Amino acid sequence: MSKFKITTLGCKVNQAESEAIAQDLQSSKWLTARSLEEADICIVNTCAVTQKAAMQSRQAVRRAVRANPNAHIVVTGCYAQTAPQDIEAIEGVNYIVGHGEKHTIGRMIRADGHRAPGQPITIRGDIRKQRPFAAIPIANTVRRTRSFLKIQDGCDACCAYCIVPQARGRSRSMPLENVLDNIDKLAKAGYREVVLTGIHLGAYGHDLTPVTNLSTALECIRELKPIDRVRLSSIEPFEVTGKILEQVLSSDLFCRHFHIPLQSGDAGILKNMGRPYSPQFFNDLIHKIHRLMPDAAIGADALIGFPGESEAAFENTYKLIEKLPISYLHVFPFSARPGTKAANLPDRVEARIVKERCQRIRMLGNEKRLRFYREFIGKVLPILIETERDASTNFLKGISSNYLPVLIDAGDKLKNKIVDVKIQKLAGMKLFGFLSKSP
Repeated sequence: MSKFKITTLGCKVNQAESEAIAQDLQSSKWLTARSLEEADICIVNTCAVTQKAAMQSRQAVRRAVRANPNAHIVVTGCYAQTAPQDIEAIEGVNYIVGHGEKHTIGRMIRADGHRAPGQPITIRGDIRKQRPFAAIPIANTVRRTRSFLKIQDGCDACCAYCIVPQARGRSRSMPLENVLDNIDKLAKAGYREVVLTGIHLGAYGHDLTPVTNLSTALECIRELKPIDRVRLSSIEPFEVTGKILEQVLSSDLFCRHFHIPLQSGDAGILKNMGRPYSPQFFNDLIHKIHRLMPDAAIGADALIGFPGESEAAFENTYKLIEKLPISYLHVFPFSARPGTKAANLPDRVEARIVKERCQRIRMLGNEKRLRFYREFIGKVLPILIETERDASTNFLKGISSNYLPVLIDAGDKLKNKIVDVKIQKLAGMKLFGFLSKSP
């Protein structure tokens, strides 16, 4: 029986696509390999959002080739789309597949999975010309409690630092009836939570006929309630509408969890980045969410070291984040990406200074996370128990609606169930709890 192994780098959209590719192969009786060494096919789903991500993608490809020289190596994802020539230079690669063709990987492997090694075949079209949403088969067997469902791809925003529009193309959306049908299928397969993902999730539906939007999609999901939980992935500040907040506030179907990119707390840097909001707008939005839903998790992205970021500009970012009720941070150093507006901007910030600033912001993020965790010690929360145990403690892992990871010492019968758990203590960065009553 043939086996495959997928290595995924980057965002939740990549995770969703890897999950779908895996399900497609499993539907043809392919088995998931436990390691690269025992796989017949190794698929590397790459990322190119930063120079470091591109480097890690190359390393992942080379690691697969070294681990299993006899396996067929398929490289896909953003790095395959934007820099296929770099991957072609890595000996041992068989296929390089762009985003527009990613949904055909399962079919390609089934038809030609054991092609003789040699010069890699590059299958990569002009992603900017792709208009219809390319559907990838969704899960038909449950492997985890939570499934990522990509309902939107591409981005029309073209922020100065971002290579994603080059990698993903124009914004395009899954038709609403397909969204509802896929969530229903995931629930029937046994999943308890679906995470709606997209490169520019808040632009969902703008390209469809008739035009629709994310809040309309959420309303349809709320009416049907086909699954226990729906979680939103990252959404832009100006797209967190009052309607979406009302929908999350009024229904326990939607997780009280928002991830909203900030990038910078300095007005001048935001303008140069091409971000269409002000620090004051972001400040008011976060406080509004916290006022409406004090228990909600609010995550944010911070991009540090954009060209021209002075010490004063950085302090504006630090001070804004410091005063906001943010639950956690994702921090990225600026990385010049070829073809972006920011690639050739003057006034580069010295690498040493960028590193120091990132460290300060990450420490602040850790303080925010711990403060948020402590607020729930002694409280009882519904926790969705996952199918895999924590590696270091062997306790069951679970997650709350507001993105609290909780460990409990209990038996396997609780896996993939939602149970009431009393949060007991915080040890290091881990929350521990116990069942508040017998399930």
